[in-house]
This record gives sequence, C-alpha cells and structure tokens, in this order.
Amino acid sequence: MSDIELVEGEIFVDERGKINSLNNFAFDDVQRIYFIHHPDTDVVRAWQGHQNETNYFYVTKGSFIVKWIEIDNFDHPSKDLIVQSKILTDQQSEVLTIPEGHANGFKALEPDSIVLVFSDMTLEDSKSDNYRWEHDYFNVNWNIELIDGQ
Repeated sequence: MSDIELVEGEIFVDERGKINSLNNFAFDDVQRIYFIHHPDTDVVRAWQGHQNETNYFYVTKGSFIVKWIEIDNFDHPSKDLIVQSKILTDQQSEVLTIPEGHANGFKALEPDSIVLVFSDMTLEDSKSDNYRWEHDYFNVNWNIELIDGQ
C-alpha cells in the first residue's frame, strides 16, 4: 500500500500576477480530473473510500480541512481508526495524495471553496471500488483539529 504524500508546488508573484505551479507533481497515473465546489462551510463531504483508487487533492480557491483514515475492513470498518488531517489552502500550492486503502472526507473552511481532484481510475472503474459511510460514522469532529501540526 502506498503512503500519504504531500507534493509541494510553488507560488510566484510579481507585478503581472500570481502563478501556482505543480512542477513536482507527476500526472503519470491520472485518469480523470474533477472540481468540487463547496458553497458554504457547513457541508461535510465524507466518508468515501477505495480499495484500489488513489486520489490527489489540490485547492484552487479557499481552504479545506481534509481527513483520511486507513480502512481495516471495507465491509465493516472499525469506528475507532486513527484519523489524520491536513488543511489545504489556495495560499499554498500543495497536492495531497490519499492512496488506495483509505477513506477520505473534507469540509470547506471558507465559503465558495473549490478543490480539484485527480484520480488514477476511470469513472467506470471507480464506481466498482466506491465505499461510503456517513460523515459521523467514525465519530470525527469536523471542526478544525490538527494532528502532528498539520
């Protein structure tokens, strides 16, 4: 199983504007790309997991708290699994990789936030590898709580 990875990009600002780059992110395995728009900060989009799919998250507007859990059993996961978190923001150019074998969820921290998601599976393949649980299944507090300074 792959590890969680944070790929840092760069932000360049001058009198002409701003460039957010992802020069260190390789798109070799990306099969599809989609945007998710959260109009308010009350919506929690969780939990969705994949045994075989890897997702990559990049915030294009606003900020999100992203949480993930390594799943022990996709049919009946333990409710006391370790939750990890990371705040992603459009002020930092970062791609968060959540590999296969994990469930993830996220919540906007600012109104009208947008996250760009890359996947290493086609939509058709992803549908057969999609597991969902209610946002409160793992007893997670969706208010900002940081783990390991993230």
